[in-house]
Amino acid sequence: MTDATRIHDIVGIGIGPFNLGLACLAEPLGLDTVFLDRADDFRWHHGMMLDGATIQVPFLADLVTMADPTSPYSFLSWLKQTGRLYPFYIRENVYPLRAEYDAYCRWASEQLASLRWGREVVSVERDEAADLYVVRALRTDSGAEEVYRARHVVLGVGTQPVVPEPLRGLAGPVVHSADYLPHRERLQAAASVTVVGSGQSAAEIYRDLLDGIREGGYRLDWITRSPRFFPMEYTKLTLEMTSPEYTDHFHALPIALRQHLGREQRGLYKGISGDLVDDIYDTLYRLSASGPVPTTLLTDTAVEDASWDGERFRLRLHHAQLDQTYERETHALVLATGYAAQTPAFLDPIAAELDVDLLGRLDVARDYSVDGGRGRVFVQNGEEHTHGLTAPDLGFGAWRNSSILAAVTGREVYPIERRIAFQEFGLPQDALLPAEVGA
Repeated sequence: MTDATRIHDIVGIGIGPFNLGLACLAEPLGLDTVFLDRADDFRWHHGMMLDGATIQVPFLADLVTMADPTSPYSFLSWLKQTGRLYPFYIRENVYPLRAEYDAYCRWASEQLASLRWGREVVSVERDEAADLYVVRALRTDSGAEEVYRARHVVLGVGTQPVVPEPLRGLAGPVVHSADYLPHRERLQAAASVTVVGSGQSAAEIYRDLLDGIREGGYRLDWITRSPRFFPMEYTKLTLEMTSPEYTDHFHALPIALRQHLGREQRGLYKGISGDLVDDIYDTLYRLSASGPVPTTLLTDTAVEDASWDGERFRLRLHHAQLDQTYERETHALVLATGYAAQTPAFLDPIAAELDVDLLGRLDVARDYSVDGGRGRVFVQNGEEHTHGLTAPDLGFGAWRNSSILAAVTGREVYPIERRIAFQEFGLPQDALLPAEVGA
């Protein structure tokens, strides 16, 4: 049972890394917070928890450090408490294993009394008389309803797997990358497997299946719409685009230009790590020493249609450069086709007071609020279309949480950097416009 008269400062919905970080940063501030998630405990990309896989950002991009380096919930604190600090130091690699990052987040979650697992939020309503939000959730173990009243709501439900229209509703052995590991043995038992996708997940799955291609006796193909298997750009001046200044610049652009840049900039954070690209090539070279490798890598190729005949898939493919359409067959499919933010149905009762753009998406303000400037409803990792590549970036999560906490408390609890980049992303302050030059 919940106390329906209790008023929380924050109710967070969804407990992924970003809302978990918010819970950690809010904990020492004396705020009354509660965070709800339908899962039984913290889980982060368990379907892609491949041996040896690392996250793509340094360990400083943990839940708290970029806001509060002294926080007891830092990755370094976890390493110290688990006896792994010196081994991590000797390893001389700033990128934690994916399994380490998951274990670290689970460790942090187990220390927080504000988290409520097994709660599925069904509605968020507005109590106008009290100027509060009423969040209703059902316990997954009993079905009992719980009611939470809050001054602020922070939406952190994350993104959902995307399946392109030609590949939806297929029967047969088809798996999204989010669920890859539980289905790996089933896939390897097929006579042929095709991976569809362009980014890190597609590359990791292809590399993982490549290890068993000789013993398993299956054929392995990889199809990508990209004109090449492009590596993620990770140069320092490019990394400055994960900055407050670039986020300011991107947010102020017209929606059409943001849409264009969003597609153009995918290689900055949705590409493949250069080391993995090289490792795939080296593995193919090693396997080829004992004969032809039963694999085909297809670039600049889109899946236009797919069907299942009870034994195999028939794929209709289109090669963009040649403008040619052809068909191939495969016995199993892995769809590494990414994720996208969605507006959850539980927001329907307050939909009229939420900002929406021309494409029907939440129109997230620069301060991450979506409620017409009131600063009471906030979004985490659902603002890629408004804020650009900082939205899913783990390294920027603590900055965003600092901003949200400043709005909630009315003061800058954690210092918020305004300028960190050497470069200008728009016009420099001393720019002379044509009319001024001729004056």
